[in-house]
Amino acid sequence: MNSIYDEARAALFSVWHRRWLALAVAWAVCMVGWLLVAMIPNTYESRARIFVQLDDVLSDVTGVPSDSKRGIDRVRQTLTSAVNIEKVIRGTSLGDGITTPKAMENKVLSLAKAIKVESQEDNLFQISARYGDGSQSDAQNAKLAQDIVQKVIDIFREGNLSGNRGEVDQSLDFMNQQLAARQKELESAEQKRLAFEAQNPDLAGGGLSVLQKLEASRADLRGIDADLAAAQSALAAINGQLAGTPRTLPGTASTGGARGALAQAQADLAAMRARGLTENHPDVITARNQVASLRAAAAGDTGPAGTPNPAYSSLESIRADKQANVMGLTARRAAVQGDISRMTSQQITNPTVAAEQQRINRDYDVLKQQYDKLLQDREQLRLRGQVQTEHSAVKFQVIDPPTTPRGPIWPNRPVLLFGVLFAGLGAGAAAAFAVGQLRSTFATTAKLERSLGLPVLGAISATLTDAGRDLRRKRMRLFYAASAALVGVFVLLLTAEFIQRGMVA
Repeated sequence: MNSIYDEARAALFSVWHRRWLALAVAWAVCMVGWLLVAMIPNTYESRARIFVQLDDVLSDVTGVPSDSKRGIDRVRQTLTSAVNIEKVIRGTSLGDGITTPKAMENKVLSLAKAIKVESQEDNLFQISARYGDGSQSDAQNAKLAQDIVQKVIDIFREGNLSGNRGEVDQSLDFMNQQLAARQKELESAEQKRLAFEAQNPDLAGGGLSVLQKLEASRADLRGIDADLAAAQSALAAINGQLAGTPRTLPGTASTGGARGALAQAQADLAAMRARGLTENHPDVITARNQVASLRAAAAGDTGPAGTPNPAYSSLESIRADKQANVMGLTARRAAVQGDISRMTSQQITNPTVAAEQQRINRDYDVLKQQYDKLLQDREQLRLRGQVQTEHSAVKFQVIDPPTTPRGPIWPNRPVLLFGVLFAGLGAGAAAAFAVGQLRSTFATTAKLERSLGLPVLGAISATLTDAGRDLRRKRMRLFYAASAALVGVFVLLLTAEFIQRGMVA
């Protein structure tokens, strides 16, 4: 412990003994360091926040979901693109003196590193720009940082509004080109289908293939069979009721018997025709059937045997109607069955033609669906484009305008000035200690004993005369004055820095 203490005392004595050397080195290091710090230009930063709604017109029309992260990257790349940065340079005083493309390229590269766009939320962005040029004053650098951010916002606003309209126009042109191409292909497929139907009239069916027509006919046949079964069941029920219903009612015969009923039925039929009812009207058909049945009854009527039963006559008319319905369904079933047989035979005898028809119809249907889908998408895009032109769908709003820098963000000059002072004092002390180590002197008797290996009996203190003491006091006053001057320069530089910041603010 004593040896460490002695070494510390020896080091301090060595530095103090050569204090003028330490002060000179400190002055040299501080002056060089402070000069370098003064040459570093102050860098000022301006910030702004904007709101951009990331709506994609084409994604809404086509149904493809919009990627929010991709939209954020698009906004960031748009704001800091080389084209926009060149516009910023030409729109501010940064472009003064730039006459060659190489100089412009270097300026764009350097400014691109100074502009940052950060996404704080989904649609909220912060734009910051740093600028510092030693050839200009701090006030000019601060103003330029603010102008850069403002110019970036203006360029993005102009490019965003006009760019969206241009995007819609380009999309409409692309869709019109696609529609024209699809229309030509559709017309070619239509001509091919018409030519095929002209060569094969039996297979013509409005775009339906043989299989489709065959399935439709079979479905119709199943429906007809169901209706025919229901009609036959109803006819059987009427026949059963008619078999259990007497033709005449017992009792006193009415005047005329069957002949009187025939006359009444003929009168009713004449009245119906007089009202304008056609021969196909159900009431006329029923009356006509009733007249026919009564005419047969009247022919065999020899005298009055009873009163005709009205229920029987009504059932006969209903039976006639049901029989007509059954006959119609039977005829229709036979026709559909004939069509099915014909198409089946065609498919069996000529399968190549049927396959060709299916291929032609399939190609036509696919092209027609694509054309209809493109037409619908184009109309939707055109409508959204009109809405966007009249009522802008893109929201762009400046939340916080570009700030006016109040102070430099780099360098931290007070800290650097203090660091240079500390480094200068340390360099001076190190220089004095190093010189002391090079000299063959001993600061203490203990160090002399360790070096020689011999005992030291004593040490003689330095004795100064009055003139020597006066000289020492003068030199100490000069040393203190020089040290105070070094600290004073440091304080003066700090004061100038704060005064300069105040002038910018």
